[in-house]
Amino acid sequence: MSADPARLDEASARRVLLVRACETAPPGRMPGALWSPEDAAWATRLANETAGAGAPDLAWLLARTRHACERLLPRSRPLALAAERGGWRPAWVLAAVLGGLVVGLAGDALGGRTLNLLAPPWLAVLGWNLLVYLFVLRQALRRPRPAQTAGLRRALRAWMRARTLPRGTATLGPLAAFSADWAERSAALLAARAALLLHLAAAALAGGLVAGMYLRGLVFDLRAGWQSTFLEPQAVQALLGTLLAPASRASGIALPDAAGFAALRIGPEGGATATAAPWIHLCAVTLALTVVVPRLLLALGATLAAARRAHGFVIDLREPYFQRLLTQARRARARLQVLPHGTAPAPAAVLGLRTLAARVFGVDVRLDFAPPLAYGDEEQAAVAPVPPGTTLRLALFDAAATPEPEAQGRFLAALQAKALPLLVLVDTTDFARRFATLPARRTERSNAWQALAAAHGLAALSLPLQEAPAEAAVQAFEDALAQAPAAGHCA
Repeated sequence: MSADPARLDEASARRVLLVRACETAPPGRMPGALWSPEDAAWATRLANETAGAGAPDLAWLLARTRHACERLLPRSRPLALAAERGGWRPAWVLAAVLGGLVVGLAGDALGGRTLNLLAPPWLAVLGWNLLVYLFVLRQALRRPRPAQTAGLRRALRAWMRARTLPRGTATLGPLAAFSADWAERSAALLAARAALLLHLAAAALAGGLVAGMYLRGLVFDLRAGWQSTFLEPQAVQALLGTLLAPASRASGIALPDAAGFAALRIGPEGGATATAAPWIHLCAVTLALTVVVPRLLLALGATLAAARRAHGFVIDLREPYFQRLLTQARRARARLQVLPHGTAPAPAAVLGLRTLAARVFGVDVRLDFAPPLAYGDEEQAAVAPVPPGTTLRLALFDAAATPEPEAQGRFLAALQAKALPLLVLVDTTDFARRFATLPARRTERSNAWQALAAAHGLAALSLPLQEAPAEAAVQAFEDALAQAPAAGHCA
């Protein structure tokens, strides 16, 4: 089995998790007409046929998910909608840009025929964006604690549940479970996409303000000035001189001195008289430098983050549900190679092993018996041919032989040169009969084989193969496979 978590794209992850929610729903929560054990077996069998015996775990899982959706989604429109609704529409990018432009144009239109240098909206937009940059910098410099982001994540999950769960299906258990799972897994992606929309809207709003000022200047003779109850010309010069200094240097438009700012003051004795053209240019360059360009760069970063997360959904194939599916798949296409050491197995042992394998892996299991390898030739096991499609190798020993690192241990080490799963199988039939009255001797020999196998990182199974396999033998084989998680997977 794959040791590393699998990474899927957004669409594939949605379908895999939706099928999992349907197959793991509690009894009574998933109508049998929508998904039955027969449907699950059909999807598994078809995945084995289309993906191939040597397919990687993830490729097989995606093939099975595709076949499962072919039956599942046409039976339920809510499930089909949940499979397609990702909580994101590319058209939202255009909507954010258009919305920002409209708000910016509307905000500038409030200015009438005078450009008040101290009045919103351009100063408000500038100040708000500077606060946003401080927040972004603060978040980048420190990792947020779970308690600090819990509220945001709850809000994101609630929004995603509303987007994912179709109306009228709140009582359908699989959809509710999928919605909660997907909301949790996609929260980071949703946050990146939300940041993209907000940055684009902010850049467009600033662009709308600039466009609005130029449009007003095109059709009206705008005049610039400032008025304030509390500020004096020196304070206004310090404020605007600081804010507009980068734009002044970039555009070459000089800022007036204190006397010049005093002359721009709008008072009871008269309105604004100075032309607004240079001030429009200064405001436009300032908004471009401090809002439009930084926000577009942040939008680009959010786009890259969203793209990375949209193709990086982590699915842990070690979870019980996926382990069960992959185990079923491997057993459905199992082909075992039996490699005896020392002597050939007795005909009764061959028959017993075939019966046992059929009960564990299914009647379609294939067993290939290699010629026995004599003592002293253990290194030859490293070059022993492996039948194509082999999914598990069984190192077969007779319990009557004493397990020795120089013999059986070398045999196991040679077999491990092949990148194939390996299980130690010990036939205890004759040894158990010989020492039927000495259970301690039988236990001692079984422990010795277990120790030899463990020294090579393998699982050992001691069974009387020449007898009809009892239920305990089947369970013991199952347990041995569980102890060796790679068993049954052809590298």
